[in-house]
Amino acid sequence: MVNPYCGEVAITLDGQRHIAKLTLGALAELEAALEAQSLFDLVERFEQGRFSSRDVLALIVAGLRGGGWRGTAADLATVEIGGGPLEAARVAAELLARAFALPQP
Repeated sequence: MVNPYCGEVAITLDGQRHIAKLTLGALAELEAALEAQSLFDLVERFEQGRFSSRDVLALIVAGLRGGGWRGTAADLATVEIGGGPLEAARVAAELLARAFALPQP
């Protein structure tokens, strides 16, 4: 079960459900992977709809790794994401939102 108060988001890879969350370590990995000035720059890109597929992939990898997954971006590139690219973008945006805000009751 997903716990939004812990920043968790569900994502399906090759038919298997995984829990993703942006831990502090995952956020640091994400910053390095995207060579971002700050995570707020990345949040702003999503809010303004200026994100790239690379941003989405990096966010999902970081979130999955924060949830205990041991794969890499190369591994993620070879799996089928349930719901396709639109669902991947939604999950990435939700990971960011849950990492920096409390969910509304």
